Amino acid sequence: MYQKLVLALSETCDTAGKVNAPLPDLTRVIGLVDDLRALLLPALLPPLPCTTESSANSLRTFHARLSAEIQCAVQRQRESLGIQLSSAPAPDVAARQAASEFLHRLPAIAAALHTDLEAAFSNDPAAKTRDEILLCYPGFAAITVYRIANALFTLQVPYLPRMMTEWAHYRTGIDIHPGATIGSSFFIDHGTGVVIGETCRIGSGVTLYQGVTLGAWSFPRDDDGRLIRGTRRHPTLEDHVTVYSNATILGGDTIIGAGSKIGSSVSLNCSVPPNTIVTIERPSLRFRDAA
Repeated sequence: MYQKLVLALSETCDTAGKVNAPLPDLTRVIGLVDDLRALLLPALLPPLPCTTESSANSLRTFHARLSAEIQCAVQRQRESLGIQLSSAPAPDVAARQAASEFLHRLPAIAAALHTDLEAAFSNDPAAKTRDEILLCYPGFAAITVYRIANALFTLQVPYLPRMMTEWAHYRTGIDIHPGATIGSSFFIDHGTGVVIGETCRIGSGVTLYQGVTLGAWSFPRDDDGRLIRGTRRHPTLEDHVTVYSNATILGGDTIIGAGSKIGSSVSLNCSVPPNTIVTIERPSLRFRDAA
């Protein structure tokens, strides 16, 4: 019976385009994220950890593990897309190069996270210590994973960046595409339901509250009805913009000028000049006897 089930399942697959390369392993990829967080987060608070031989050995081991997952991703993508790149480096060579470049970006990632930590501490009176933010805040956790994933995304590593940010989405309720461009001192307060699309551009010192959507207004298609990929679809938020809860900002041509504040539940698909406050008209309340 079981053999017949296996055969029946295999017959549903398109064997003509069969892909042999293994997928990256989600458990191992998230293990890499956990190890990176353990490495980066202590560096955000004084005293800074000393560089030791054991730390160097840990990074050496991490490099090998990351290279292995990147190699799986590169091989899988090339087979899935039917890409034959005679001029491109072999997957194992490309993976080692990408992993090495990623490790060299770790100090910059740590520096960006330090500004995010300070932004959270400066803007949230509920935070008694920075340790509380590191340990408890889902917004900071999602930003940490985003900054790791974005470094891999900009190195054109397939699959792994999305695996990381979608895992963070599952854990925190905050959906940040690794392709978004986000400046320093970024703060997400509360965070549940925040969505940041792939082509968003966010300046420095920006604050978002829960339920904010930075999304696409429309999805352009070609003459055959296929989606045109790689176009600007999501808004730009310039420096020191604040977007309050449940606001929705849509469209690749939408620019929120520096220093502006977008009020709760506002819906926008047009640009806003710098230093502008946008709110919806206060609704009237009606009270009546419940009896």
